[in-house]
Amino acid sequence: MAHSEALPSLAGDPVAVEALLRAVFGVVVDEAIQKGTSASQKVCEWKEPEELKQLLDLELRCQGESQEQILERCRTVIRYSVKTGHPRFFNQLFSGLDPHALAGRIITESLNTSQYTYEIAPVFVLMEEEVLRKLRALVGWSSGDGIFCPGGSISNMYAVNLARYQRYPDCKQRGLRTLPPLALFTSKECHYSIQKGAAFLGLGTDSVRVVKADERGKMVPEDLERQIGMAEAEGAVPFLVSATSGTTVLGAFDPLEAIADVCQRHGLWLHVDAAWGGSVLLSQTHRHLLDGIQRADSVAWNPHKLLAAGLQCSALLLQDTSNLLKRCHGSQASYLFQQDKFYDVALDTGDKVVQCGRRVDCLKLWLMWKAQGDQGLERRIDQAFALARLRGKQDSPDYHERLSKVAPVLKERMVKEGSMMIGYQPQGTRGNFFRVVVANPALTCADMDFLLNELERLGQDL
Repeated sequence: MAHSEALPSLAGDPVAVEALLRAVFGVVVDEAIQKGTSASQKVCEWKEPEELKQLLDLELRCQGESQEQILERCRTVIRYSVKTGHPRFFNQLFSGLDPHALAGRIITESLNTSQYTYEIAPVFVLMEEEVLRKLRALVGWSSGDGIFCPGGSISNMYAVNLARYQRYPDCKQRGLRTLPPLALFTSKECHYSIQKGAAFLGLGTDSVRVVKADERGKMVPEDLERQIGMAEAEGAVPFLVSATSGTTVLGAFDPLEAIADVCQRHGLWLHVDAAWGGSVLLSQTHRHLLDGIQRADSVAWNPHKLLAAGLQCSALLLQDTSNLLKRCHGSQASYLFQQDKFYDVALDTGDKVVQCGRRVDCLKLWLMWKAQGDQGLERRIDQAFALARLRGKQDSPDYHERLSKVAPVLKERMVKEGSMMIGYQPQGTRGNFFRVVVANPALTCADMDFLLNELERLGQDL
């Protein structure tokens, strides 16, 4: 039998609740926002795992702790976390901290709703619809569909699933036994989610045919044509090509017009993984890099990357107007999607996706866009391109050879000092090189100068 007394909680004491949250917000503003975005502070305070476990005191105990202890826990968590909003964080394809996007994230978390029906999320259903419309318009579509997904990998997987369903709708009910061997095509520089998606969806990684890329990392259309012919000769059925606009490592933009021509000749679904590069569509100066994207059937675009909208914010955009998303994924759960509701049930978007509960990812982007406008976001993209040209000595004949030897050492030194964070990796015949991600809208030329000077300082004894 349940106890008659309420469980211990601050919920019954609004004064205490307000005091706690104001105190926590104060810690967040001071430690995560002000210090976390200051070039005078460390990117991270590195600790080895065993030491960090002790500092965090991770054990969960029977008795609760005081408010003072909880606030100290908050400070400790922030102190030892990596500050991705720091101007010296170049490690991932997301960085920076937009205050309006953060405000949207705070509101989203506070309201704690799920984006599956209009009745539970009326504001956000309409908002998502408008944001997706805006993104589609930038792609070049006057109509279509779309949904926000939990990351670019899932957006890419949705595209593969939709392309398969469009060609073989019986597979939704009858499964893989109804399908012939299928083949999808992508470049050797594609995101690894294409391979993962093929495995997850039951196609198998062998179904992914890897197309050659040129020295700049762009897919070679002639090899795509060749690979399609080879697949057909082997008895496979080609059904999808996944092009990339902004590859993860080299930042390459595949030649979409030529790839679209190939897809048109063979009747293949064209998906464009523009998770990284999609935001370039906002720039009148650089959007030519995505010429032909309007011919795609689907596009994945992550505003949490180059636009700094904050994790997670990934849109899958479709040119389709036949309600393909719902036909492919819908299951008509009667406890959520009743058809005799008192409002237009077309506003219940939850049956378009594989998830049931779905977080609100549109508000942070919408609020940031409201504050910046198209022009403000365009300036961010143009600034990122301008700063990315400040690369210093990459043309030196022995640059890559030397960098291959020192990159791992410099990475360890910078992380342990907390001065900055940059990823590195080999690429084909190239040895280790630093993959400097220039996306943080707060970056300046001084930050780029610091990066080069710090690399020189850290490696002066090598």
